[in-house]
Amino acid sequence: MITRIWHGVTHAHHADEYLKYLEASGLADYKKTPGNLGVQVLRSIEGEVCHFWTVTRWDSYESIKHFAGDDYEKARYYPDDARYLLEFEANVVHCDTFDF
Repeated sequence: MITRIWHGVTHAHHADEYLKYLEASGLADYKKTPGNLGVQVLRSIEGEVCHFWTVTRWDSYESIKHFAGDDYEKARYYPDDARYLLEFEANVVHCDTFDF
């Protein structure tokens, strides 16, 4: 299993609105991609900013490529992300994942 982790930052006052937008855009796409084994969102408000991490589990790198494209280490963004995100990190993190 592979875990894909994306990180984004918004203004804290956009935290709830961005979470709803994230659910309708990226999370919906994750869930409908064959090979996706699950999605979690982590959120941490720190003063004026809010950090988001999407943590997705996948059965293979090929499945991740169906979601992200051949350059699967690049972060995938959506048109309205520019309304919320304070920065656009270029890459995501992939980790081999082991359940015990």
